[in-house]
Amino acid sequence: MREMTVGTGAGLETADMVLNIGPQHPSTHGVLRLKLTLDGERVVSCEPIVGYMHRGAEKLFEVRDYRQIIVLANRHDWLSAFSNELGVALAVERLMGIEVPERATWLRMALAELNRVLNHLMFLGSYPLEIGAITPMFYAFRERETLQAVMEEVSGGRMHYMFNRVGGLKEEVPAGWTGRAREAIATVRKRMPDLDGIIRRNDIFLARTVGVGVLTAEQAAAYGASGPVARASGLDLDLRRDEPYLAYDQLEVPVVTRTAGDCHSRFEVLLDQVYVSLDLAEECLDRVDRISGPVNVRLPKVVKAPEGHTYAWTENPLGINGYYLVSRGEKTPWRMKLRTASYANVQALATLIPGCLVPDLIAILGSMFFVVGDIDK
Repeated sequence: MREMTVGTGAGLETADMVLNIGPQHPSTHGVLRLKLTLDGERVVSCEPIVGYMHRGAEKLFEVRDYRQIIVLANRHDWLSAFSNELGVALAVERLMGIEVPERATWLRMALAELNRVLNHLMFLGSYPLEIGAITPMFYAFRERETLQAVMEEVSGGRMHYMFNRVGGLKEEVPAGWTGRAREAIATVRKRMPDLDGIIRRNDIFLARTVGVGVLTAEQAAAYGASGPVARASGLDLDLRRDEPYLAYDQLEVPVVTRTAGDCHSRFEVLLDQVYVSLDLAEECLDRVDRISGPVNVRLPKVVKAPEGHTYAWTENPLGINGYYLVSRGEKTPWRMKLRTASYANVQALATLIPGCLVPDLIAILGSMFFVVGDIDK
């Protein structure tokens, strides 16, 4: 389909140009396609087109038992694997009426907050890289490796941890692990100003992000945006505080917000959230050290959830993830529907991008903090 007329000189009629960004593009966080209509350098309209890497996870859930679906669930957002596992486990436990041991609850929270930091560090490094700043990537990955070491020690995995189980965790953590995790947190907290100082107030970074890609609070709410994207627009919502799960009701959870709703605000919320999550993870580890007992409950060889349905939601690193589980009393779910943060957040691109210039396109796209596997689950 041709929709472009090329001409030079005064008096020539020109038409809008249709430009495809993707579906194979290095700055789209996966296989996402944006169909843009351009009037010169300005974007007139934007249509996000998803589905190019459809994983079919929701259908696969229907032929896997409750232990196996955790393996699939930690892969749609590959940067938030532990949090994805946790949501599935919480939904199944709620339907089965399982009470998880206290030590497992606090360990889950500590690991979830460490996973949140790992997720944020990836974006804090890759987002500046997408708009021309190389150095932050090295600092972000240095801190990621420090935390990855303790996550790998406890679970054996670097990205897909597979450490959650229905009823708790896979196994007890290694002897002395909480101390080593606390040392890693202290190291990252001490070195975060290196990353913070080089980018937050960088003049070039400010010029590329301040006032660019503004998402108002009303627009964020209308699209169902959540997480750092929504909080940067002034939506003061965090399930850990507002609808607490696990034992978050026993913690004081600071919620980082901004009001400008631009690319820089979204970056700042992500950056400041790292400090909050490091503090929360350390507090959870302190509680773990004061609690003894098992980290899981004994289950039958074949786990069958009773007939019924339930909905569990969690504050994942990129926003609210929901898990709607329907059971017919069998060893596999009859239906497991995922409500993922990235899917809701990326819809707002249709509103954000029109009116911007082509050079601002990637700055806006990267600041929405999504993973395409999380969209095409």
